[in-house]
Amino acid sequence: MTDSKPNKPLVLSFHGTTGVGKTYVTKIIARNVYEKGEESKHVHLFISDYHFPYKQNSHIYSAELKKLILEKVYWFPHSMFIFDEMDKMHPQLIDTLKPFLDYNAHVDGVSFRNAIFIFLSNAGGKVIEEVALDFWREGKAREEIKMNSKELETKISQNIMNGKTGGFSQSSLIDHHLIDHYIPFLPLELKHVRQCVLAEMVHLKIKQNTDLADEVVKELFFSSKEEKIFADKGCKSVIQKLVLYIDK
Repeated sequence: MTDSKPNKPLVLSFHGTTGVGKTYVTKIIARNVYEKGEESKHVHLFISDYHFPYKQNSHIYSAELKKLILEKVYWFPHSMFIFDEMDKMHPQLIDTLKPFLDYNAHVDGVSFRNAIFIFLSNAGGKVIEEVALDFWREGKAREEIKMNSKELETKISQNIMNGKTGGFSQSSLIDHHLIDHYIPFLPLELKHVRQCVLAEMVHLKIKQNTDLADEVVKELFFSSKEEKIFADKGCKSVIQKLVLYIDK
């Protein structure tokens, strides 16, 4: 953001299991870049299952997507594009993005060097969970896991490339090194989900109640083989469970 002449657009890839905060962090970024945050007309969200539901229409989606991205960046070079469920997107569609993400990218006379692309994906989630679980087994604090760990980043990229279904695994983005940063989102433990419950109480404008938070957390499912320390769905469904207790 401080570089007036970057040599390529910023490309971030968020990885982790469901409910661990990938979308939440994306909103935080948008709110710190644009005055209207995620509601800004310069923030463009694409959800694989919703915007690109039929694989047989990938060539149509590709043409439409290319036209839209060109148009948005032409009028506003600092546009942000968010792609959710990247692991479900057809590789042909993902490869449509390649020219926009490259170094010194100019497409049809439009520079993309100031644009921001954020990919959200469950791909690599199990690898990240295994790393977190290994730390837990060794008695280490999760805070000791370095988010910029080269080893973890390599494991994520290799896991994606070795995937057997669609999305990243069959696209050319990884082997062309167009993703600047792979950001691993660690699985959530009971204490983190409890914090989510307390935060939702604030959102609902009710007094924070730690006993009630504990009751809600008991309703959620935790797994990770025999240890059962990570929440299956992260903080998803927290507010739905909380509302049921409030109604009582």
